[in-house]
Amino acid sequence: MKSRLTQAWMALALGAVVALGGAAPAQAQAPWEAPAAEKAKKNPSPSDAKTVEQGKKVAQINCASCHGAMGKGDGVASAGLSPKPADWTSKKVQAESDGEIFWKISTGRGAMPSWKHLPEAERWALVRYIRSLAGK
Repeated sequence: MKSRLTQAWMALALGAVVALGGAAPAQAQAPWEAPAAEKAKKNPSPSDAKTVEQGKKVAQINCASCHGAMGKGDGVASAGLSPKPADWTSKKVQAESDGEIFWKISTGRGAMPSWKHLPEAERWALVRYIRSLAGK
């Protein structure tokens, strides 16, 4: 009787851990790559301080909670996310084309929402801001 009761409690405890996400392994996501036509898109926004500042404002309002104040992927909301938000200062992100970054912002995936509801000019300005973070 004791062993059946112990087994039942262990099963119940294991079920609770799995339900809370503690024992389930994080599922690996396939690489997130934009279609070739999207990667090839050129940023139509000017590469100037005004556009970068506009992009920074968009980031502060919409992105900082996950990507952090400096775009390092360390925002307050990032603690509970898997995979973690992209570090915009990283070589990986900086190596992506403007079109690919724009497509990812627009499309979203998993915990990263689609930002298509933002005006296109704001999304392109955000790409300019992300570019300004290279090496920071």
